[in-house]
Amino acid sequence: MPALVLTLPSNLLGYGVLLLVSTLLAPELLWRARRIEPTTLKVMTALMLAVVALGVFSILLFQQGLRDVDNRSRFLVIPWLVLWVCALRPDMRWLWRGALAGLLGTFVLALVQVLQGAPRAELSTNAIVLADIVAMLMVLLVFCRPSRRWSLVIVGMAAGCGTIVLTGSRGVFAALLALLVVLALSLRWRTGVARLSVLGVMLALGATLMLSVPELRHQLRLTELHSDVQRLEQGDADSSAGARVERLQVAWETFKDHPFTGVGIGQFDTAMQRLPVCRTDPGELRCHLGHAHNDLAEWTATQGLPGLLLLLAVYGVPLWVFVRLHRRSGRATFRGPAAAGIMIVVAYVLCGLTQSMFAHQMTASFYVTIVGLLAGLSMVEGARHRAAIGR
Repeated sequence: MPALVLTLPSNLLGYGVLLLVSTLLAPELLWRARRIEPTTLKVMTALMLAVVALGVFSILLFQQGLRDVDNRSRFLVIPWLVLWVCALRPDMRWLWRGALAGLLGTFVLALVQVLQGAPRAELSTNAIVLADIVAMLMVLLVFCRPSRRWSLVIVGMAAGCGTIVLTGSRGVFAALLALLVVLALSLRWRTGVARLSVLGVMLALGATLMLSVPELRHQLRLTELHSDVQRLEQGDADSSAGARVERLQVAWETFKDHPFTGVGIGQFDTAMQRLPVCRTDPGELRCHLGHAHNDLAEWTATQGLPGLLLLLAVYGVPLWVFVRLHRRSGRATFRGPAAAGIMIVVAYVLCGLTQSMFAHQMTASFYVTIVGLLAGLSMVEGARHRAAIGR
């Protein structure tokens, strides 16, 4: 799954076919696996039902087509994947190897695309989504790592950072920083202060490099960001940063007007019609981006207060599950499938500040898939630990 999600145009299609075939070969194993950690399975199933039910309610209320609930319907696979992992018990090292292969392959494809004249690496998606998924693969690379594989981890991290630079995406920096800080704090090397000091020096060198090398500054669009801020101060929202601020304002006004229903799932462009420029100029690009470029704005504007509560559950429930499973894993360090799950949720929350993570097929599919996989792996690890200590 992590090896193919970015390197093939079909993304997770091949993985989905293999998942279905392997399930049909041993359905009785999946049925028996429900007893391993019934509480976790019930919680994940309840989350799935809530997301799907609210999505169906929204499209029925606003008489929309089933296509508008497509990305939310992907939550159906979470319980399935949990049972699949608990039944077949795959080795987590393959998930790590896939993440490494995915990072290396994605970097090569992104580099080729930019060398061929593309202004930003996008592959089969868009630059922002590409950078966000690369950050998630880096999380898997770090926290699912086997012992004594640091050299390969460093290579994979370098490839991931290189791909992010080639995308020119800035919204992923917060998630990347969180990953590096938690990594520094979780290592067993000297003291926490020493590790953070080394990290601070490395970040300072990286920032200096990005600001001093014109090619890097141009690729990361740092000059463009400065120009966007200046235009925004003058009241001009027709820029990358300005459009995001404008959409937050539109989302807030829409939420006040429709606090309990929103304007309909996937219909943020409808909310944008409150802007005069969107009513008078049908061709204005920023009026037709399809989403709010922010998770909180997207869910509240399109589904109202229920959407806000559901978004908190979408991130909060898996976070609670992974924290609980990590405590029961028997691990003395912050590492393993539950630790990776915690960081995936944190990274999604941070990336969701500048992107609507469930408005895109790839990021929505990756979230539900990796949450299901890591939850299953964590449950299996906890069961083995309890068996080992005789509980």
